[in-house]
Amino acid sequence: MENFRKVRTSEEEMPLPFLDLSPDVVEMKVKEGSKIRNLMNFAMAQMELKGSRQIIFSGCGRAITKTITCVEIMKRKLGGLHQVTKVRYKTVVEVWEKQDLLCDGPAQNLTVHKNVPSICILLSRDPLDPNQMGYQPPEPQHGLSEAGQDTAESSTKGLKRLLPPSQEELLPKKLQVQVPDSLRGSGTTAGQLD
Repeated sequence: MENFRKVRTSEEEMPLPFLDLSPDVVEMKVKEGSKIRNLMNFAMAQMELKGSRQIIFSGCGRAITKTITCVEIMKRKLGGLHQVTKVRYKTVVEVWEKQDLLCDGPAQNLTVHKNVPSICILLSRDPLDPNQMGYQPPEPQHGLSEAGQDTAESSTKGLKRLLPPSQEELLPKKLQVQVPDSLRGSGTTAGQLD
């Protein structure tokens, strides 16, 4: 492929894999070169200012990580969003042109069809069907609930992995040093170390 250069890349257009979408759904197509700040500014404006109830983030290939990052930021900023994730493959067509300067004939093109992974994530303020594949319920809001207990702590109850105690927890608050009687005569006294 060293004698070829990529001329054009096009993605196969596929219908969205979600049923019963609201008419005001916003679709964010995340590309490899997209800036997360720009994506989030537009998405937040659509959800907060324009009052959209649903938003879809989609990306393929190297843009999948950026797509998931946008979704996680949106869930943390807005909270209470239901999520459905669909993973599939998308066909990408690349056209390569031969760069042979010695040949004066017509340019030779090479067409490559690639199947790349793709992800579509639907975020919704309205409840979604919890029985469908890829559903995630909203995360509980952080802070204090009406009962006054910390909801962030109670939501992870039973899920926390116990860690071994730190060295500071293993040491007593005040360490007593015992000096044998044989050393006391030499001017050393028993003391406390903090």
